Amino acid sequence: MKDYNNLSNDDGHILVKTARMIVTEYLKNGTKLKLEKEFKNNFSFKSGVFVTLNNTLGLRGCIGYPLPDKSLFDALEDAAISAATEDPRFSPVKHKELDSITFEVTVLTPPKKIVVSKPEEYLSKIKVGRDGLIVKHGFYSGLLLPQVPIEYGWNEKEFLEYTCEKAGLPKNYWKNSETEIQKFEGIVFKEENPNGTVIREVL
Repeated sequence: MKDYNNLSNDDGHILVKTARMIVTEYLKNGTKLKLEKEFKNNFSFKSGVFVTLNNTLGLRGCIGYPLPDKSLFDALEDAAISAATEDPRFSPVKHKELDSITFEVTVLTPPKKIVVSKPEEYLSKIKVGRDGLIVKHGFYSGLLLPQVPIEYGWNEKEFLEYTCEKAGLPKNYWKNSETEIQKFEGIVFKEENPNGTVIREVL
């Protein structure tokens, strides 16, 4: 059975192209794509996943599930539709936009709490280019995928600061003793251009 550790480039191609088909069907007809039995069987393992949509201006939508609560095929379907229609930062994607949008699918490992005796240790326990981060403090929570600090050229400290910001917290709250920081890893598959070849991104 497939899992996070043995996803091939072909699997990545299938995941990304299926995410595109799911969104296309939903935006065109308002219905959910009927997923093939083989697809469901291949991606039945539970996994967190994020679907990211980009256009020439940058991010167009990104929604996902950090925890492995659902089968990957099920989580992918919900994340794809939500990324296109429910990201509160953007208006819903229109069907006519799809030929100018690239699709990206990030499959996640389960998040693990980083245990430290003092906040400065976080800097040596996370690695830009490998880890994604989740910051939690009370009711506040924010997540940034592993590819984000690469895109912006952040170091580990900046990555922590911007994840705090994503959570709606002051940048330095990663040093707060009541803040919980989790890390996870992700495999990123994405189209090189709209409707184009799918590659595994090397972070």
